[in-house]
Amino acid sequence: MTENLKQETVLVTAASGKTGRRVAERLAARGVNVRAGSRKGEMRAGSRKGEMRFDWEDGSGWARALDGADAAYVAYYPDLAAPGAPEVMRAFGRVAAESGVRRLVLLSGRGEPEAVVAEGALRESGVDLTVVRSSFFAQNFSEGAMYEGVLAGEIPFPAGETAEPFIDADDLADVVVKILTEEGHAGLVHEVTGPRPVTFGEVAAEIGRATGREVRYVPVSGAQYAEMLQRFGFPEPESQWLADLFTMLLDGHNASVTNGVRQLLGREPKTFAAFARDAAQAGAWSA
Repeated sequence: MTENLKQETVLVTAASGKTGRRVAERLAARGVNVRAGSRKGEMRAGSRKGEMRFDWEDGSGWARALDGADAAYVAYYPDLAAPGAPEVMRAFGRVAAESGVRRLVLLSGRGEPEAVVAEGALRESGVDLTVVRSSFFAQNFSEGAMYEGVLAGEIPFPAGETAEPFIDADDLADVVVKILTEEGHAGLVHEVTGPRPVTFGEVAAEIGRATGREVRYVPVSGAQYAEMLQRFGFPEPESQWLADLFTMLLDGHNASVTNGVRQLLGREPKTFAAFARDAAQAGAWSA
């Protein structure tokens, strides 16, 4: 990292999320001026670093969050494939360009045609853009939607026997930080995965071995998963969209690995077994 890049201010959106938190921590450890944007952040007039309020559903605060930032890590919630995401990306890109932001690093989903449309909408801004298309995060089982299932001993999901090369969020964060602190990535698309595809049944077995408790995978249909989400309080349209998205992503077209992590970081990505072991030792499932 050059001294010039070290003096940059980087806005990290969704800075309290799985990847945003890790990216912000790593950038700060490198001496980069980090502006952590989150829905819970405070909106301070004239603030150029530190915690800022940033809400994807409320564009009125974007200009203030981007003011004075040289670069931004863009992690859109709920997903770039969500309805309306292209319009949000187009609007955000316009504000970023007007604010003088020079570089954007966008987190995208691997094998999501709708996400590619949203990528293109952000690219229209003219700001140098690097896209990181990622496989499912291993941390979905320790910090995300499937955490409660692990604690309950059953992980219901519409995956069947399809394998997924889960990536550790720490590896993803290392990739993003490298791109943000180096020149030469503008216009590129990096596709990153873990080192080996594993089925959800294998995932449950690995977590069971790491925790010493019984954990099993329960295959369900997309319709059953949507019904389950509605029982947990999700609105019907969102439940159906999520079920359709996961069913599409786990139809087998993503059941392969890439060498993106190795190319960018010069090392192999963490295996799911290593993730499960480290997470268990850190007390991720101690509840």
